[in-house]
Amino acid sequence: MGTLMLTDVDGLTAADVMHRNLSYLPASTTVGEVRAYFAQSSSRRLALFVDDDERFAGGIEVDALPATADADAPALGLASPDPQGAPDAPAGQAGELALAQGSRRCPVVDGDGRLVGVVAIDKARTGFCGT
Repeated sequence: MGTLMLTDVDGLTAADVMHRNLSYLPASTTVGEVRAYFAQSSSRRLALFVDDDERFAGGIEVDALPATADADAPALGLASPDPQGAPDAPAGQAGELALAQGSRRCPVVDGDGRLVGVVAIDKARTGFCGT
């Protein structure tokens, strides 16, 4: 499938446009570990944290991680649980949530609070990444 444009999502849900293969971090991750996570890839824009049951605990954008934060401090204290979308939400709505973030990313969480994907928007802000 080629890039799916933000304008071509009639009848699609967040589950149809989200990335399902995710990398995420345990809720116990330190600020230093998050910095290393972001350093591993120039395309990483959002670190996602989950608890032991894979429930979404929060996320932090690469640009929101304070440079002065103590490397040994818990990163989850700097993270936000919002925004998040549901798998059955309209794809257009999920795209709008992602576009409202500096990272252009929105976690997708099921009814049990488990992280199931992430909606990502391309740099041009015209299409979904990886679709």
